Amino acid sequence: MMWSFRIGSVFGIPIKLDVTFLLILPVFAYLIGMQIGMAAEILNLSMGAGIDVAAVTTPWWMPWALGLSAAIGLFVGVFLHELGHSVTAQRYGYPIDSITLWLLGGVAALSEMPENWKQEFAIAIAGPIVSVLVGVGSFLLFLVTPEAMDGARFVLAYLAILNVFLAGFNMLPAFPMDGGRILRALLARSQPYARATQQAATIGKGFAFLLGLFGLIGFNVILIAIAFFIYIAASSEAQQVTMKAAFQDVTVADIMTPAGDLHTVAPETSVAQLFQRMFTERHTGYPVIEADAWDDERLIGLVTLSDARDIDPVERDAYTVEEVMTTDLETISPDSDAMTAIERMQRNGIGRLLVVENGDLVGIISRSDLMTAFNVVQQSGGSVNLRGQAEPTRQF
Repeated sequence: MMWSFRIGSVFGIPIKLDVTFLLILPVFAYLIGMQIGMAAEILNLSMGAGIDVAAVTTPWWMPWALGLSAAIGLFVGVFLHELGHSVTAQRYGYPIDSITLWLLGGVAALSEMPENWKQEFAIAIAGPIVSVLVGVGSFLLFLVTPEAMDGARFVLAYLAILNVFLAGFNMLPAFPMDGGRILRALLARSQPYARATQQAATIGKGFAFLLGLFGLIGFNVILIAIAFFIYIAASSEAQQVTMKAAFQDVTVADIMTPAGDLHTVAPETSVAQLFQRMFTERHTGYPVIEADAWDDERLIGLVTLSDARDIDPVERDAYTVEEVMTTDLETISPDSDAMTAIERMQRNGIGRLLVVENGDLVGIISRSDLMTAFNVVQQSGGSVNLRGQAEPTRQF
């Protein structure tokens, strides 16, 4: 959700619109408007709506006005669906970062996913329950709307069917959709959370493949996009949960490269010398350490390949590390947990963090350090070795 903007808040939850929502809304309005006559006939046959087809198809602008109304109503239903998740999560003490409406519907961004299966079950099922209630409410409004108001009756009947369909579609066990999260919650009753996540994600990716196949057969771009989203999201969350389980009780100090083993550079080092060291030592980032008259050392920056590569090769002898280094440093304490380091790197788009304690550089932790440790855990089938003693894991 890189291009979203806030439009307000409900129950203290920021509500955002992604620019893709502004693109898809008129598309939905157009598609509904194009098929409004056929849709009215289906509603008449399926639920005895008694809608005058001529009244909702003439004059020429009526289908587009009703299509836009139905599209807006659909996204209101999606918003209420996500609000159901969010309010339930808040009741269990989980803050909600935002609710965002976008291309494929809505997303409620929880700051932390619950690992208690009962809580996850309640949060996941709250959305479909709200959608059913919105559908029932739309139907009740349809029943009390005068027969002469064919346009309003069409929109209400359409939304009644659509919201119930939305609830049913979300109940598919395609993790991380609501049904997939309910499935994970049920699987987590009798086994570790990480294993339940892997199983739910595997099933979710299978459903994503089937949805994508149906989308290709029916030339349905939206269904293909949903399938792609489910597959990527399932893979990403499964990896995140697995890493969290693997790094349980692991601190930055357990994985970092300690200060005594670090390669550092002085601020007066030329950029040409820096490139030579990067080539021979096969490092792409160095802490910059300055020594005073009493040989006390202090960290003043970090220089990476990306900082130095913009200097023209013929001028690299004239530039020093101090002139190109980064002084806005991302640091972390050695007692922080490893998952915090991963999240910080992902959030800031960086490959390493300087580990600082009481103002002193005590080490550095990189993405490659974390991934190497994680791969060792996966290959060995045990938890990360914290104190040099092998210990079995209950996470996989």
